[in-house]
Order: sequence, then structure tokens, then C-alpha cells
Amino acid sequence: MKKISHVVVLGCGRSGTSIFGELFEHIPQFTYYSEPPFKDLKRYDYSQPIAIKVPKESPGYISTPGLSFPLEELKNVLPKPKQLYWIVRHPLDAICSLRIGISKNWGHHPKPADWQDWLSKPLLEQCAYHWNYLNTVGYNQIKDLVQVVHFEDMLNDPLAFANAVADDIGLVLKDNKKALKDWANRVQNTNNEKFIEAKTSREYSRKDHNVRISRWKENLKEKEVEQIKPIIAEGAGNFGYGLDN
Repeated sequence: MKKISHVVVLGCGRSGTSIFGELFEHIPQFTYYSEPPFKDLKRYDYSQPIAIKVPKESPGYISTPGLSFPLEELKNVLPKPKQLYWIVRHPLDAICSLRIGISKNWGHHPKPADWQDWLSKPLLEQCAYHWNYLNTVGYNQIKDLVQVVHFEDMLNDPLAFANAVADDIGLVLKDNKKALKDWANRVQNTNNEKFIEAKTSREYSRKDHNVRISRWKENLKEKEVEQIKPIIAEGAGNFGYGLDN
């Protein structure tokens, strides 16, 4: 029988890392850790599958630029088999969702090295820079090790998304059918009776939009989109996101 992979979920904040991470909280075989200090990874018991969402910086560990942890040490501490994911969301939607956290002393991590230089700029530009930095500098550090998944695919067909991930990591689908379906039921593009927001996302939510995919059309004015397009162009191009529709 194929051994189940350990999992690390990475990506820019407000891009689906939390709800994607909580998929593994539903799966009985996994122990799930959301944003643990990197130093804690060295004490975990890897005899059973572990899933980790975005390890946090730890004193004494020098983070790789664009990431919140030292990449070489992550490679060494996480045993095989392992599967790393990078989840990405349309930059304009992610920027709308980043506003609360970035407005609180740049409350999303990892902070860009020059984040303080952006504090005098408009909030939307700060959010745009944060998204682009993580999806260029951070992503480029780890792109050869991760599988890219898209927020939009996760929301458009969450059960197909969950089944594909399960297949990737060596889960027996028939043994986890209910767990995967339970998670998929809570992943919704709109607020409805099925939707259950990820626990760590709730403090960052705004009730200023009806949909999650293309929420920017509800939140941003045309002049604001034009204002931030140059900042996000490189990252958007990396993942095939158009900025004109």
C-alpha cells in the first residue's frame, strides 16, 4: 500500500491557505497544524501523516526571502513522502481580502523585506505589493518543489478538488469519502447555509461582497484597479491571471 504523504500548504494569505489546510483536519489519518512556529516542526511525530499550513517565523531561524521559514531546513525536517502545495488566488480578489490584515501593522506573514517602505503608500498598494512579493520572490524560491493549485478551482468544484488532492497524497478515496464530502460541502463561493469559514480567516472577513470569486468587481473602482495593476503584473503573469476582465 502506498504510504500517505506529509503535506505543507503554502501561499499568500487570504488565498485559500486556511480552508485548504482544514481539508486535512477533516481527514482522520492526519494531524493538522495551522501556522505553527517553524521550530515546532522538529519535534513533531512523523510516524503518521502530518499537514502543516504556512509555518511561522521562529527566532534563531533565518527565513528564505519571500518565505516564513528556512527552505533548506524544511526540506531536511520533513520526511518523505511529502507533498508541498502552493495555492494562489486572483490578485484583485486576494487584495480585497488582504485589506484588514495589512491595515493592522502589516499583519500577514511573511512580511516583504522592505514592507516598512510601503507604509506611506495607499492600503491597496500595500496589499498589492504583499501579494506580488509572495507570488514572485516567495514562489520562485520553491516553485520546483510545489504543486500549484488555484483558489478558483477549489471553490468551483470542491469535491473534485479534494478528490484530486487525496489521490495525489496516497489516500484511499473509498475510506475517506465522507471526510472529503464534509469538507467540500462547507467550501462555497457565496455565504449560504452550507458555508463554514476557515477558523483562522474569520477575523479577516468583511461583509462587503456577495461572491468570493471576482469579489473585486464589487469592491474596487476602475481607477483603483488601474492604480494597482502595475504592482501585480509580474505575479499575475506567473499564474495566468488576466487583469482586464
